[in-house]
Amino acid sequence: MTACPFFVDTWESLCYNVDKRRQPYSGGFPPPSFPERATHMADIANVYSANSDRYDGRMVYNRVGSSGLHFPAVSLGFWHNFGSNRNFDNMRAICRTAFDAGITQFDLANNYGPVYGSAETNLGRILREDFVACRDELVITSKAGYDMWDGPYGNWGSRKYLVASCDQSLKRLGVEYVDIFYHHRMDPETPLEETMQALDFIVKSGRALYAGISNYNKEYTERAIAIMKELKCPLIVNQRRYSIFDRTIEDDGVKAFCREAGLGIIAFSPLAQGLLTDKYLNGIPADSRIARDGRFLKESSLTPERLEQIRLLNELAHERGQTLAEMALAWILKDGDVCSVLIGASRPEQIQNNVKAIRNCAFSAEELRRIDAICGR
Repeated sequence: MTACPFFVDTWESLCYNVDKRRQPYSGGFPPPSFPERATHMADIANVYSANSDRYDGRMVYNRVGSSGLHFPAVSLGFWHNFGSNRNFDNMRAICRTAFDAGITQFDLANNYGPVYGSAETNLGRILREDFVACRDELVITSKAGYDMWDGPYGNWGSRKYLVASCDQSLKRLGVEYVDIFYHHRMDPETPLEETMQALDFIVKSGRALYAGISNYNKEYTERAIAIMKELKCPLIVNQRRYSIFDRTIEDDGVKAFCREAGLGIIAFSPLAQGLLTDKYLNGIPADSRIARDGRFLKESSLTPERLEQIRLLNELAHERGQTLAEMALAWILKDGDVCSVLIGASRPEQIQNNVKAIRNCAFSAEELRRIDAICGR
């Protein structure tokens, strides 16, 4: 374990320069080496020391489309569990665990919470306290497109909304730029040219390094790529919902088109809001998403037919030597069309478990046939 240089310098100044004079060590013989002293003091003060083995091959990094950027195969999403109603120390532990596992991408949006903006505010504090010296090792993203503030300028895809929202996100995060800024959803009322020109301005003004789109169908994706090519702006990724249970991006042609066009895909809700885990096989746990927050996953989703599908998929996962969650993530990454899966986590242990998915992303033809049959495809 090695402390980030920023914190090492801080602790040396604090502990060994008293009244601007270097004091002799009087804590016994022999004195500990400086790295040992720094690590010990960091432990006492809960200063984060990143795992020095985080790039030892435990994580796979995939190229994002035809760009020069790489995403970790597993990225950390902030949609849930980072709002003002959650424990900050747990959020901090989740981020530390993710980074130590080689997860270098933190994915946010302006209205992630609750309350709106609180996920960015909380990550901003975590970045200041834990990741100051590691900023260039992180891909930090944000989005705008859904409702954020009252009035006609706090929603959808106008230039006014996107630029103002990006500026607000940068302030909450406490960073000079984000690595990717996304338009969060298609806007049927605003000309797509205006929306893309806003992303172009955000990139070329230094607010973001790359542009992205999210929840765009094939028609909008094609048009967005054409506009951004003309603007010479790096549009590199489309973020779409994708899981064993939700294959819309296969059915609407987006997955195949992005592969041909050199546009990366990052998948959100790869575990179908927790359905593609063993969590609900024996009822609804008190700490589950359905029990805590039924806005996005309702009890009515757990039909007898769905539970039987989950049970059969769980059996297949065990045959492969994986948990159901591991198999569900591996299934998305199996063919290289998706460069990263976005996982949420309410506990650090969930991250440690989910990153195991990348150990086996190979499926036999028979396994794929069984998965399709179970899902009625």
